[in-house]
Amino acid sequence: MKNIPQLLIFDVNETLLDMEPLQNAINDALGFTSAFDIWFSELLKFSLVESAIGEYHDFGEIALRTLTMTAQKYSVAIEKEDLQKILKITTMLKAFPEVKEMLYQLKNAGFVLVALTNGGQKTVEKQLKFAGIAAYFTSIYSVEQVRKFKPHPETYNFVLDRMQVEAKNAMLIAAHAWDILGAQHVGLQTGFISRPRKFLFPQQIKPTVLGNTLCDIAKALLNPVI
Repeated sequence: MKNIPQLLIFDVNETLLDMEPLQNAINDALGFTSAFDIWFSELLKFSLVESAIGEYHDFGEIALRTLTMTAQKYSVAIEKEDLQKILKITTMLKAFPEVKEMLYQLKNAGFVLVALTNGGQKTVEKQLKFAGIAAYFTSIYSVEQVRKFKPHPETYNFVLDRMQVEAKNAMLIAAHAWDILGAQHVGLQTGFISRPRKFLFPQQIKPTVLGNTLCDIAKALLNPVI
């Protein structure tokens, strides 16, 4: 690591928070084990479409629409109210086991921690509060403030502008290869967490640091090899 970042920008879902309860609920409701993965891919696809064509709807609204589409695609009859109840699980997710301690250590070591999510502002605040980790973040950002979805460059640059930090002095930490690519595009350092079933895009630029959990990323930051 050539330059120790002063600002750490954390993705939220699947990076800090374990989405398994939502995954199980969607798979159970739709009746097959790949339902969550199919829905999540559609959610990301249509958020990217909105950024590309200059439209913006709340991530939660797109989530409901794409979950409805997924149910229709597989001929599953389910009421809108039931789908909404399932998606409310998003605000009741626990952090991965190591997250709270690692955030504490990083903050205690002097790093500035912020969160950046495609989710709405109220949603992410509920999420981090429920998980018991909101207090570790200096600021919590939603893309709704720029009306573009990650990995659009404006989302990352918005945080850098607000925090008055140059890209080279900041690091995005995420469990999604597409998020890492977006951050690299604007010059951010990156930390990739290879959570279960999460992989880098073949031949993409190697992240600054990578590991299986936040413990590995924190270790590299707290004990850097320069």
